[in-house]
Amino acid sequence: MTSAADRSPLTGVRVVDAATIYAGPMIATLLGDFGADVVKVEHPRGDGLRSWAWHKDGESLWWALVARNKRAITLALSDPRGAAVLRTLLAETDVFVENFRPGTLERWGLDPEDLLRVNPRLVVVRVSGFGQTGPYRSRPGFGTLAEAISGFADTNGDTDGPPVLPQWPLADGVAALAGAFATMMALRHAERTGEGQVVDLSIYEPLFWILGAQTSAHDQLGIVPRRQGSRTDFNVPRECYRTRDGRWVALSGATAATGRRILRVVGRDDLADAPWFDDITGRVEHRDEIDEAIGSWIAGRDNEEVLAAFDAVGATVGPVYSIADIAADEHFAERSITTVDHPRLGPLRMQGLIANLTRTPGRVRSAGAPLGAHNDEVLRELLGCSAEEIAQLVADGVVARDAPEDRDLG
Repeated sequence: MTSAADRSPLTGVRVVDAATIYAGPMIATLLGDFGADVVKVEHPRGDGLRSWAWHKDGESLWWALVARNKRAITLALSDPRGAAVLRTLLAETDVFVENFRPGTLERWGLDPEDLLRVNPRLVVVRVSGFGQTGPYRSRPGFGTLAEAISGFADTNGDTDGPPVLPQWPLADGVAALAGAFATMMALRHAERTGEGQVVDLSIYEPLFWILGAQTSAHDQLGIVPRRQGSRTDFNVPRECYRTRDGRWVALSGATAATGRRILRVVGRDDLADAPWFDDITGRVEHRDEIDEAIGSWIAGRDNEEVLAAFDAVGATVGPVYSIADIAADEHFAERSITTVDHPRLGPLRMQGLIANLTRTPGRVRSAGAPLGAHNDEVLRELLGCSAEEIAQLVADGVVARDAPEDRDLG
């Protein structure tokens, strides 16, 4: 019988993840979920993600998620000996993910062009705030700046309020998805031709890309989208409404037919049958009237009654969930949340796979490992370092065996 590991689509692919915090590491996480052997390279003092809230018993729950399915080693890459160890490792690697500021790898003697000469099949994924080219290439860049400069924050928030940044690392997460996609294209090319390449991924461009046709609308119509809360100019009705028992529901009438079903539920056939309703321009012009009709009906009923009424006619409305609601939901439990063994916390629930493949499924095999947990395994077994060589690297601070006891965990 074929084992689960053998069925994983990326079994046999080795990934070295030397990136920090979120966007770059999540690319490697996504690859690791589908069978890649991911070696996580951290500075001996530990990745900054380990200090992010939340912690339990000194263990980072962010780290448990983002570093899952990875073997953890430590190397000071700014030290020539650490860079030399990495070069040796990359000679037998398929994908190298890094997110240092442009020019840093070159300064450390790890120029991607040199790495490709040693390993012509290598895919080098370079994640940076603004990309490896352009006037902003040398600027430091984080997800917050990407959310601001991409146009996202300017269109997010209430009509009369300030731009609103997301509470979560949205730009990093979107960049990670785009980066995993680009990496797979580069791996496919390497598989067909034996030729590796550099993937130049900025954090802001994937988020900029998914904001829709606003670039074209500005180019052709001079439109600058404004903040509208939950409303849009191409989907009416669309809003969050509060029920009588204090819950919230989200509603979308993306087509005229869907919008009519919604309005018939709330007893407003007059609006559903209005001559202007078929045209999105007409619905936008009468948006306040439509929202008032829906909102007042919902406000007079409890959450369960509202959901049942809309569900009965196939209208698109759903509850606004908190994570507590998600944790208690049977649908999420069946397909969206998994439980993995944490080396120090025991059973730990976290997001499952981002997609389900029927023939080559992925699997969450382990939570994020302690600092340097696989130093010996990787340095000795993969690279052939002797115990004496490893001990010297540890003594010189190039490698750390475990997290310092006094490290600030935030």
